[in-house]
Amino acid sequence: MFRNCRLKALTFHKCNNIIVEDLTIKNGQQIHVSFRDSENVNASSLTVTAPEASPNTDGIHVTNTQNIQISSSVIGTGDDCISIVSGSKNIHAPDQAMVSGAEESEAFVSGVMVNGAKFSGTTNGARIKTWQGGSGSADSIQFQNIQMDNVTNPIIIDQKYCDKGKPCEKQKSAVKNVLYQNIKGTSASDVAVQFNCSENFPCQEIVLQNINLQREGGGKAKASCNSVKLTYIGDVDPRCP
Repeated sequence: MFRNCRLKALTFHKCNNIIVEDLTIKNGQQIHVSFRDSENVNASSLTVTAPEASPNTDGIHVTNTQNIQISSSVIGTGDDCISIVSGSKNIHAPDQAMVSGAEESEAFVSGVMVNGAKFSGTTNGARIKTWQGGSGSADSIQFQNIQMDNVTNPIIIDQKYCDKGKPCEKQKSAVKNVLYQNIKGTSASDVAVQFNCSENFPCQEIVLQNINLQREGGGKAKASCNSVKLTYIGDVDPRCP
């Protein structure tokens, strides 16, 4: 889904083989940094910040871009820390510090790896969201070696997102081949793992490996799983009932 109407502080459009580093962008009106229709991008040491209550202030937005690495950056915004949308492939995001916002992937996205990130006090952590009535797929996505500290939704797939005043059409998109590996920390809510997938197109090939998520302040967290085909490897806590 393209969000052309959203304001962008800095856009890299149709850029190939570029290096973007050591930038600080603060208090953008909406999207802070956008990479669009580009290839072979290396972005590192970026500091992107906006107040937690600011609406629709994505940190880094990736659209129709292939082979991009976003590393060693600190991102704290009111909405998505990194949003990855249609046509994007081979996205590698190691060593991020996410201090607010969400991680999301939506519509015709494949080959995404988030490795070594830390989420602190965010609404969402390792998140995949698709729109009701939308088409496409989120495929071959890996969330690895992630620390969650007081995150409301540490692991979540939401295929029933609808931002309209009336009911949306049924889901037409698919989520498959997703790995959650070595993820630990605490959940601000009772439900630390939530898979809310489509009855028409259940989530396929979802793997949980070495997961340890507890309730912030102590206690056992829960998992909620609807229309998802799961595989567990190693110690996984919580598990679906």
